Amino acid sequence: MARRHFLFLAAVAAAAVTPVLGQSERAGSIPDFSGIWQHANPGFEPLKSGPTSIVNLKRRPNGTGDILNLTGDDKNPILKPAAAAAVQKHAQYHANDRGDPNPRNQCWEEGPPFVFTNGPTRLIQSKDKVTILYQYHHQVRHVRMNAEHPAKVTPTWYGDSVGRYEGDTLVVDTIGQTTKSFVDLFRTPHSEQLHVIERYRVIEGGKALQVEMTIEDPVAFVKPWKVTKRWEKVTTQPQGVDVSGTYNEEIRCMDGEMVNPFNQQYASKLEPLPTATKADF
Repeated sequence: MARRHFLFLAAVAAAAVTPVLGQSERAGSIPDFSGIWQHANPGFEPLKSGPTSIVNLKRRPNGTGDILNLTGDDKNPILKPAAAAAVQKHAQYHANDRGDPNPRNQCWEEGPPFVFTNGPTRLIQSKDKVTILYQYHHQVRHVRMNAEHPAKVTPTWYGDSVGRYEGDTLVVDTIGQTTKSFVDLFRTPHSEQLHVIERYRVIEGGKALQVEMTIEDPVAFVKPWKVTKRWEKVTTQPQGVDVSGTYNEEIRCMDGEMVNPFNQQYASKLEPLPTATKADF
């Protein structure tokens, strides 16, 4: 997927306007999640036992390390019939060489847990909020600390996220996501009852960040299921002005970037990119 690359300034801009915790404020039970965290696997890491995520049954890595030929296991026992049918439909869609339409390459917002398939991630901690920055497409999540969900939540792309610290763990509870989003790369659907709990913990002496997620949706899934994700702390620094392939690289999705005017045969196989139906102002 072609992308236009620029300096990744989102983290710097957010840090400039967010009062981060100082060393004295971190004393006690508040863990430190500062730094850039990078993962190598674009998918989830299924648990070895118990209800867990859908796995890919057919893989063909391309030159950039992306996983193509996504064929989700629609026989996973966590799936209710309608959700299983949606996963199977996507597998057939992909098998017929119709590209790999997913929220990321179609310029849709991702939302949790799909957003965990993203690239470098940064957590900025302040007293009343944790801001989570994702390198791809300038995506930003706001987690209100020590707060409650409102009695009525209007569905949005990222939903309503509240958080708290439990010892060395940051717990993020999210509800109220729009059904336009998907759970994973296999376009597993969900209802407005989707409930995602993330548990962040620094491990290996600060070298890695482990996140355990619990996903619950009585409409799409038979029972709640769990999955994990592991990031490693980025310690290398960009060299010179070329930041390609580093966490300083800005990666944004542009309308029409996947539609090559000189290859209409391929373009016709793609899903239409999202467009606004009314003016914002």
